[in-house]
Amino acid sequence: MSAGAAPRTGAGPETLVGLSGAAIGRRMARAEKRLAEVARNAGDPIAEPALSTIAAGGKRLRPLLVFVAGGDLGGQAADDEPLVRAAVAVELVHSATLVHDDVLDGAALRRGRPTVVAASGRAMATAVGDLLFSRAFAELARNGSAAQLNALSRSSTALAHGELVQREDAYDTTVTRERYMWRCELKTGRLFEGACRLGALAGGLGPVEPGLADFGRRIGLAFQLLDDILDVSGPASRTGKHRGTDLLDGTVTLPFIVARERDPDLAGIDLRRIRGPQEAEHLCDRIAATGALDLAKAHALELVAGARDALPSGLDGEQRRLLELMAEGVVERYQ
Repeated sequence: MSAGAAPRTGAGPETLVGLSGAAIGRRMARAEKRLAEVARNAGDPIAEPALSTIAAGGKRLRPLLVFVAGGDLGGQAADDEPLVRAAVAVELVHSATLVHDDVLDGAALRRGRPTVVAASGRAMATAVGDLLFSRAFAELARNGSAAQLNALSRSSTALAHGELVQREDAYDTTVTRERYMWRCELKTGRLFEGACRLGALAGGLGPVEPGLADFGRRIGLAFQLLDDILDVSGPASRTGKHRGTDLLDGTVTLPFIVARERDPDLAGIDLRRIRGPQEAEHLCDRIAATGALDLAKAHALELVAGARDALPSGLDGEQRRLLELMAEGVVERYQ
């Protein structure tokens, strides 16, 4: 498909790189190379688990958002290194939070692979997370922009706040929808927002920054809602973990909240008494039987539609097209 063709469905990150021409593909390749360099430069013994964390990859949605939000998709800028640094910084923060989350949760698997804490212990995992987090700000500082550092700092602070809220809410089956959405915004929405804000700032697109930031926040929320739906619907072959892992960890998400409202018996469940994956999957079946997954997905789709509406008018046609495809792709990967 040519770069100017309009695909009929949303596209994942790999497809988007192909659709956007050479510029973003080159930038993504440079970002990957720099991410690996950051891990290798840590030295023994931390380099190996740091590199393993980076190599585990993921969809790289946040760096891609930086590049698309930064514009200049024709690659005509004399120096696009600021965009590459911003993308690397965002992904390093994201990777750091995953490592630290696994430490707090005692998680054995991440994306179907052993976590750093499972393979190398709590002390090493904590050190790896700290390394990646500190290197993110060192990388971004090379852009010499206080506004960019402030944007990443605000996103990182929100992540920490969100983790504290999640810990406070652990095993609380009375958590409200509003509280849940606030937690999602802190833990996920704000870093997506920060990626778009950093892209606009590093790309010199100041006037459209607020609209792009709002777009990022909304698709970040949709991404989290759909991820929480997938935790209930599975399967493990797709997610790399058993269905109901969030429930076993005491994390109450929108599917449970909606199911609790529809089936009063669920409100009396003590999540601490769930014993093992089999019982968790049985609870997932009860949640799904209420129709809660459909309602939660409808809410995610509303967020995606709102994200598209939030795109500012000052974007060029190609940039808008790719951002809309990213919004659709967030949904496509769960279908």
